[in-house]
Amino acid sequence: MKAKVGKIFISIGILLIAAAIILSVVTILQAYRAEKNAQALLAQMESQIGAMDCYYIPDYVLNPDMEMPTVEIDGELCIGILEIPSIERKLPVISDWEYDKLRIAPCRYSGSAYKGDLIIAAHNYDAHFGQLTSLDLYDKVLFTDASGNKFSYEVVSIEVLEPEDVEEMKAGEWDLTLFTCDSSITKRIAVRCMHTR
Repeated sequence: MKAKVGKIFISIGILLIAAAIILSVVTILQAYRAEKNAQALLAQMESQIGAMDCYYIPDYVLNPDMEMPTVEIDGELCIGILEIPSIERKLPVISDWEYDKLRIAPCRYSGSAYKGDLIIAAHNYDAHFGQLTSLDLYDKVLFTDASGNKFSYEVVSIEVLEPEDVEEMKAGEWDLTLFTCDSSITKRIAVRCMHTR
């Protein structure tokens, strides 16, 4: 009887290990696909964003309430390119948030770079926002909109929030917020940034 029970437990253990391996492989494949999708979108986005004339006053300066322009790439409307030099990330930003779109690239959760309340969400894939926790205060974050306007920020705060703290995520006078899940997927990491001149 003990031998039979032992064999059952061994079989269950083997099944659990196999399930863990399969789950790990699926997660790695999703992260790989996400990186490839984001890089393909980025390459096309960069080719479509033109250089700005340095003597031109951008429309958003005259009208900060205007909608951010978009560029359509492979059926996705993108508002710009996000760069985080300290963690070597350069990613396109899709104009609106949907869970399926997060598998491709970071998405605008809400707000506008023009009004100084932009919130960008991404999965914690290593190729997306998986390294946000390694940012330090005063690290630079750059955003180039679809018209080529450049915005420079620096990290001023890194917060850990509960998943249901949606109002807390939107609260405050931050010019830019980047957020993702932590590695346990039980908390949210919010990197708060302010404009630099």
